[in-house]
Amino acid sequence: MPTPLMSQPAEGTAIRPTCETNPAILAVRIGPLEISPPLFQAPMAGYSNYAFRQLLRRLGGVGLLCTEMVSARGFLELDRRYGKLPERLWGVREEPRPVAVQIWDNDPDKLAQVAERLVEDFHVSALDINFGCPAEQITKGVACGAYLLKDPELVGKIVSRVVRTVSPVPVTAKMRLGYTDHQLTACEVARVVEQAGGSAVFVHGRTAQQKYRGTANWERIAEVKAAVQRIPVIGNGDIRSAVDAVNNLQRYRLDGVMIGRAALSRPWIFREASALLAGKTPPPEPTPEEQFDLIREQYEVLIGQFGIPKATILMKQFLCRFIAFRPGSKHLRVNILHLSEPHEILEAVRRFLLATKSPINVSHSFASTRPD
Repeated sequence: MPTPLMSQPAEGTAIRPTCETNPAILAVRIGPLEISPPLFQAPMAGYSNYAFRQLLRRLGGVGLLCTEMVSARGFLELDRRYGKLPERLWGVREEPRPVAVQIWDNDPDKLAQVAERLVEDFHVSALDINFGCPAEQITKGVACGAYLLKDPELVGKIVSRVVRTVSPVPVTAKMRLGYTDHQLTACEVARVVEQAGGSAVFVHGRTAQQKYRGTANWERIAEVKAAVQRIPVIGNGDIRSAVDAVNNLQRYRLDGVMIGRAALSRPWIFREASALLAGKTPPPEPTPEEQFDLIREQYEVLIGQFGIPKATILMKQFLCRFIAFRPGSKHLRVNILHLSEPHEILEAVRRFLLATKSPINVSHSFASTRPD
């Protein structure tokens, strides 16, 4: 195993890369876009909505934000029958750039139609195609997501069709190592994406069969990097801290790191990692009062989009991740699940944050949570 480049620092000390032969990468080019820092927010169903993206944007340090995955068929059907757009696109037109939209399907023409609309009507910065979702309703149900890793030829047709439709807007692919341990097709699929005109690949270090079990295999991600010649490879999976992000970026000589689950409990992880990449001391963790302000503002944005009932469901879902790994979090989870009024939920969170000022324990396993 490679030697770690960094260790967890003592409180208040600067953290700097110690491997002079492998300096930090401060930016990555994806098509015509220069993404700096090379830190990417993972699209996560149920979490990476407009409110969460704005929270991350306010904290800083994210190179590229991305929506939740949007069904191409759902987009077209909503438009045809009701003249409406998917809720997951709410806010995309107005939010600052760069921002990417992730789309999914197995039909090249439908994906191209939706991609064209997103470029023409929403002026998105990039389009990401989902070849990585392991959920059975997506894979076995409709043969999409990570199921497509079994068919590299179809992946190539999809990417080529979308690239021809929206060029020069960059088209990227999110994938896993393969469908099963016996079908590790990531290297082949990455080469196909490159040959089809794709601008980058994001690789999660598990197979679809693993779903959320085990640990991400970054050695396999490094093999994908070695398999392509021109396009960036961004690694993803089990990043628990800013130190993890920088270590993995440098150790495996990748072009960037995508962070998902850790950003739910530590949304400021991006600004910490960004500082480390620049050789600077990371800024301090937000105070309990500042964390509460972030939560309150996020809740207000959700209410503005969805109304109180649905916003409250989404906020509870997020809060269960946000408070994870903190002392006493189980009691608060049980408490807020029985509350329905925004002011009651916010007051419970405020009391909890002010009472638990100890650092978040990021050493716990993520096995029970949804992956990035």
